[in-house]
Amino acid sequence: MKAWSHIFLRASWTILIAIGTTNAIGDEPFYHLFNPKPKGAMRELSTDRPDLTESPYTVDAGHVQWEIDLWNLTYDRSQEQGQQITTASHTWGGLNFKVGLLDQVDLQAVLPMHVDLRTKSSIAGQSQRQRKRGTGDLTTRLKINLWGNDGGGTAMAIMPFVTFPTGAESIGQDRAAGGVIVPFAMELEKGWSLGAQTEVDWVEDEGNGLDTQWFNTLTLGHAIVGNLAGYTEWAARVHLDSDQAWEGQWNVGLTYAISSEMQLDGGCNFGITSSAPHANPFLGLSMRF
Repeated sequence: MKAWSHIFLRASWTILIAIGTTNAIGDEPFYHLFNPKPKGAMRELSTDRPDLTESPYTVDAGHVQWEIDLWNLTYDRSQEQGQQITTASHTWGGLNFKVGLLDQVDLQAVLPMHVDLRTKSSIAGQSQRQRKRGTGDLTTRLKINLWGNDGGGTAMAIMPFVTFPTGAESIGQDRAAGGVIVPFAMELEKGWSLGAQTEVDWVEDEGNGLDTQWFNTLTLGHAIVGNLAGYTEWAARVHLDSDQAWEGQWNVGLTYAISSEMQLDGGCNFGITSSAPHANPFLGLSMRF
């Protein structure tokens, strides 16, 4: 854990110094955590939820944003050596707290506040049930916008992250892990928007080592009526260091802008391969201050 956190903090500090120096010598005002960007100059609200494709746009300097999983259920059924296993993981109050450090950089802390994990295993007419409850692991992420934050037809960012083993037993992992996300966005014709990302994760394996996973997404969005918009998304996860089958998902969802600073969302992610969870319905809320 110390190695991961040291690398993350050192890299973050180096990037912040480089970006801060660049802004300080430019003609534009230098906004930062202690010199917030004026309300009238802020960008439109952009959230990393509800789809799995992260946004390349950062929170404006000196402002904070809450993205909340009001309710999230991951449901799955599988067969292992003649045994049927059913898993239902409920999350209430999953938080992504963001703060704009610079106008191109925000820092995020992601924490599932309450997880209720229920497992049922059945074989030969007999069944066993287990239930575990507690908080999940803490993930810290640093999003650096590379271009397109304040306009243009495309935008891209890079987002390194570290997950710390702070969760309850059998809910969280036993060691620190991490990865890097590269999200991309493009404005298309006739009101369509496209988002995509590629991501490399180093995750804990059964032997307490680290396996590499490659995760890719593609999402299309469009306004429906008024403040209501929708999206459809495809996602694929490949396990590079094991013989696990790849996981495919097809996802759909809606967003509703309550105001310029608040958004409600809901949807469901569906597994299209047997290795992916069967269904993942969710309801969320985002707010910016």
